[in-house]
Amino acid sequence: MNTDHGGPDALGVPRWDFSTNANACGPCPMALAALQMADARHYPDPAYTVLRERLATFHGVAAERIVLAASASEFIARITAALRLAGAQRVWLPTLAYGDYARAASAWGLERAGDPAQADLLWLCEPSSPLGGAETMASQVTEQGGVVVLDRAYEPLRLVGACSLDETLLQRVWQLWSPNKALGLTGVRGAYAIAPLHGAALAASLHALAPSWPLGAHAVAMLNAWVQADAQAWLAHSRQRLAGWRTAQIDRLQALRWTCLPSDAPFFCARPATLLDAGALRAAGVKLRDTRSLGLLDHWRLSVQPPEAQAALVAALQAQMEISE
Repeated sequence: MNTDHGGPDALGVPRWDFSTNANACGPCPMALAALQMADARHYPDPAYTVLRERLATFHGVAAERIVLAASASEFIARITAALRLAGAQRVWLPTLAYGDYARAASAWGLERAGDPAQADLLWLCEPSSPLGGAETMASQVTEQGGVVVLDRAYEPLRLVGACSLDETLLQRVWQLWSPNKALGLTGVRGAYAIAPLHGAALAASLHALAPSWPLGAHAVAMLNAWVQADAQAWLAHSRQRLAGWRTAQIDRLQALRWTCLPSDAPFFCARPATLLDAGALRAAGVKLRDTRSLGLLDHWRLSVQPPEAQAALVAALQAQMEISE
């Protein structure tokens, strides 16, 4: 269980939550309406035939390449298990990365490789977490013989730039998508992966390892809504709003002498001028994400939030500064 994740904690849902990367413009109205209409009285189709076809059409791939998962974290655990059972011994991870990659590798006894050429399983994420940029090793990693997974959780929220892998390289890697963040509905678990062109054997293993009905009715409703034109139009509009909010949020923090690192996404890492009392901030209703569990010391990752939340953050930080003085 990942206890370092952002979002709700033992104190409940933070009033001003900068710790989670969910789209602050959400929830997506179209997806929310679909959830409210979901038929939870019955099991979904166990093969998810229509859903897989819709996802495949959306991405322009064959339906056989779609592998559904209960969540991105569940897929991370399942593909690690499948490869370990097939004889994999080593995993390569970016220096800064989501903790579930290493957690799954440790659970299945995979050693961490320093050289991508020595790894059987390799992880990439773009825009990356926690920095929100490109993976500097992406091109080199995709040239190796191991199984490469590109986590694209934040691609729908990309504000600038483009994926560093071109279409040819994308066809050689597994692409992991978890739209709940982009839709502002992280409480609904549901994800999918697109197998590479020559990934049929591993896809079959992943299907065999999956539990029955990995997606419930609400996850199916969310993913069906995700591929609709109106939801995508809403997402495009939300990216415009997020870009404006990000500029204002960085300006506010820099005025307090924070050092903000560059990012292509609606989240970024920053280092405060003085030590923070995270407990006091949380008591004031403000939660930030410490990046130590992501491999980055002395920084905090902040999602971009609306002006009202930014004002609350600044007020809480100024209160701490006055106490420390």
